[in-house]
Amino acid sequence: MDAPIRPHSSSGTIQPGTLLLTRNDVAQLLSLDECIEAVEHAFRLQHSSKTTIAGLSVSSGGFHIKAATLEFDRPYFAAKINANFPLNRLREGLPTIQGTIALCDAVNGYPLALMDSIEITKLRTGAASAVAAKYLARSNSRIVTILGCGTQGYVQLQALVRVRKPELVYVFDIDTTRAEQMAAEMKQELGIEIQAIGSIEAGVRASDICVTCTPSKQTLVRKEWVKPGTFLAAVGADSEDKQEIDPQLMASSKVVVDVLDQCAAIGDLHHAITQSLMTRTDVHGELGAVVAERIAGRESHDEIIVFDSTGSALQDVAAAVRVYRKAVRANRGLRVDFSN
Repeated sequence: MDAPIRPHSSSGTIQPGTLLLTRNDVAQLLSLDECIEAVEHAFRLQHSSKTTIAGLSVSSGGFHIKAATLEFDRPYFAAKINANFPLNRLREGLPTIQGTIALCDAVNGYPLALMDSIEITKLRTGAASAVAAKYLARSNSRIVTILGCGTQGYVQLQALVRVRKPELVYVFDIDTTRAEQMAAEMKQELGIEIQAIGSIEAGVRASDICVTCTPSKQTLVRKEWVKPGTFLAAVGADSEDKQEIDPQLMASSKVVVDVLDQCAAIGDLHHAITQSLMTRTDVHGELGAVVAERIAGRESHDEIIVFDSTGSALQDVAAAVRVYRKAVRANRGLRVDFSN
């Protein structure tokens, strides 16, 4: 049990070294369905885990460091360093999100793998919203609005349709061309009606589910636009200067968070607290407690529920473990012994 878990060669002999996995490796090894399953499991185990977060802002972006431990067949530790530079969409060849995840055996500290974080961050963020919608959105939700048509907008919708069955989807982006492109591509992929819209208000007012995944630094969704029974997944606010949800809406809704300490510091909850409209005790609870059935999820047809999603390191650990195990079985990746 205490021996380090190491990759095996095709002959079955134990090979020392840390497994290096590229973005393409991760993409080939982790499907969205697998990621949703892993993230839901991580939320279920959240009460017994430990997490930490740190951040550093620079002139045109920022760095986030998230780390956590989580126990599966044995305890694992993962630390992710992500760079988030929104202006990279204007720089040829540079993605907005870049980074790496280090996965270690938490029994003995052995560095099991170092992998690109882009695919994991992309998929696990959408997976978290899907898990939240599974437990918090009305089962008969039929109209969805996605605000933000970047890569995350696509993943959010792809994940959402796995837990709910929308009949009509509205997509909005400040860049209308991106919204029209997403509508056309996702309509063909998913086989449902998807329309690009030019009004956030119109989309929100019509919707049963609304997902915000933008880099906005001001309110996008106002309280008076949201009808009873709506579920909102607020995804974009992952630093204290970002904001998508009206603080008045936060204060008047049932709020479920991914990580309370984190959302109180950098999420949309942060803005409601800063304006003295809410305190931490006004939050209904963490999604992990809902998934583990320690607290209730949706309790009435008409209640408005906001899921404040700032991105949990638990999600990274769960996804990284899934990738690592599959890589070992497939003998994929490059092994490097850092001790030499």
